[in-house]
Amino acid sequence: MEIKSNIIKHYLSNCYFITGTAYAGKSTMCKALAEKYNLYHCEENYNSDTIFNVIDIEDQPNLSYFKTKESWEEFLNRTPEDYESWLIGNNREIIGFEIAELIRLSSNQKVIVDTNIPIELLEEIADDNQVAIMLSPPEISSSRFFDRDDPEKKFLLEQINLCANPDSTYQNFTACIEKFNRTDYKKFTQSKFFTINRGFEDWTSKEETTEILGKHFGFTSNNKI
Repeated sequence: MEIKSNIIKHYLSNCYFITGTAYAGKSTMCKALAEKYNLYHCEENYNSDTIFNVIDIEDQPNLSYFKTKESWEEFLNRTPEDYESWLIGNNREIIGFEIAELIRLSSNQKVIVDTNIPIELLEEIADDNQVAIMLSPPEISSSRFFDRDDPEKKFLLEQINLCANPDSTYQNFTACIEKFNRTDYKKFTQSKFFTINRGFEDWTSKEETTEILGKHFGFTSNNKI
């Protein structure tokens, strides 16, 4: 079954998307915009419980990887090329789940989404004022990956330290992250959508950036429908 992009675009008219590279402030801005403009906030991986209850190996082989992997050491020591291919596959397989959920959530409210929907698809299903890209230098994604104090990062670091060669595994895994973000960075810079590049001094203020994004999206003080 195929649903044409103009149909999806119609049903996603209340959705606003922030995409981009790691450590560019996407999550921070989604939260700030949701609070300031009374929006429903879809955080990154917001629909994961449903996704992992539905997926199967035949239809979603990339999302099903953790059901078939031999060990965490195997996961952490894949080549950057294999890791990037896997992440791209994940994003492709998540599209259907994300769009279905967003259609449901946005039927009577405006929604701000921290999204991994590929930029080329966003160009088909969203208007210019519904999408903003936030970028940071690709090398930041690897050098600061473990700076965030969250359970996922802690767990991965613990698994790295359990590997036969922790230093080599650490270097390999951070190289995987940087490669994917470097590919994404190039793709995003070629997009038509409004872009905030964190490398420029103009975008250092959280309050200023929230204001700029709110103006770009056309938000007002009350966005309930």
